[in-house]
Amino acid sequence: MAYAVGDIVLMKKPHPCGGGEWEVLRIGMDFRIRCLKCAHLVMLPRSKFEKRVKKIIKKGGEENVGS
Repeated sequence: MAYAVGDIVLMKKPHPCGGGEWEVLRIGMDFRIRCLKCAHLVMLPRSKFEKRVKKIIKKGGEENVGS
């Protein structure tokens, strides 16, 4: 699955604050994600990130496509 900066993803397990939606801030060998409920930043290796993602809720680059 392809991920992009700005994607909103739903993780399999919720964050301790109760939020399950995260924004992807950085991609590469490591992913930096931010909880949308409490703004906590987490850095995960690609392998762990890909195992923990349930689905992509919103693609990041779709707002300005074709303009």
